Amino acid sequence: MNSKMKQVFQSKKIVLVMMLVMMLALTACGGNNGANGNNENQVANNQNQAIVEDTTGNQGSASVYPITVTDSSNTEVTLTESPKAIVSIVPSETEILFAIGLGDKVVGVDEYSNYPEATADIEKVGDYITNIEAVMALEPDIVLASSSMNGEAITKLRELGIVVYTSDPLTYDEVVDHIQQLGVLLDAQAQSSEVAAEMNKVKDDIVAKVANAEVRKVYLEFDTGYTMGSGTFLNDLVTIAGGINVANGQPGWFEVDAEAVIIENPAVIIYPDFGEEQSSILAGIQARPGWDAIDAVKNNEMVMVSNDPLVRVGPRVSQGLSEIAAAIHPELFQ
Repeated sequence: MNSKMKQVFQSKKIVLVMMLVMMLALTACGGNNGANGNNENQVANNQNQAIVEDTTGNQGSASVYPITVTDSSNTEVTLTESPKAIVSIVPSETEILFAIGLGDKVVGVDEYSNYPEATADIEKVGDYITNIEAVMALEPDIVLASSSMNGEAITKLRELGIVVYTSDPLTYDEVVDHIQQLGVLLDAQAQSSEVAAEMNKVKDDIVAKVANAEVRKVYLEFDTGYTMGSGTFLNDLVTIAGGINVANGQPGWFEVDAEAVIIENPAVIIYPDFGEEQSSILAGIQARPGWDAIDAVKNNEMVMVSNDPLVRVGPRVSQGLSEIAAAIHPELFQ
């Protein structure tokens, strides 16, 4: 199922009918492993996305309320009207709100929401620890949060009767879908569709350029001494950009196995720009015993990329994907 198809938000009744049709189709296919495999992958993906179940038949550019949502924490959320006051407690959600034209409705953000510049003038409601009293004082119609990072705050706010919508996209496509879903939920469908279309164009252009290129081995280090493997957002970007993450045999973020990286011998090493005069991550890489034999080090193909667009699952991930692609295949992205 492509991202455009996922835009169509249907009523619960239609969803049930579609599920019955799919079950009949799978039964007719018998033991088709390919079909079953694709279905399992789709189910797994849906667990990381908020699904808008439009109970009013929204089909145009304006949302119609009430709207019921099942978010990434598997909680049903209902908005009875277009929200006028929104609080975001995660930077990626803040960036999405501004990108889809809702910056004027944002009344509170977390301390790390620093993009765009207009966020500097918005009330801050905490850092990793959300100031619940500060959020309540702003009387938001809805709070946007990350189900993987804001668990305690989500629980407390919901106990106090605040509407909280969570997300946790793990792939580029899931980010695009999430932006479109927010557009429906928050009455910004036209703007969110424009953002999604541009993001899809960036991805499609990159995929086309790397289609016939050699798949190059890549090592990622975005925290000193730690890398990331399968099931992570950066792993997905490397794959899209025509590379293979040498750490993808293990899930999540984990401590670097220096010997294993030497054996894998990546052609490219990618690390983030933290604004340091001398990158602490690069210094650590260069000081590791035996790493001078790695092709990426020998050939000086150690590339620094922007940090925020690659660790915030918002609209700027298209910029991050472009940087990853240029790092892996510089000859294609001059």
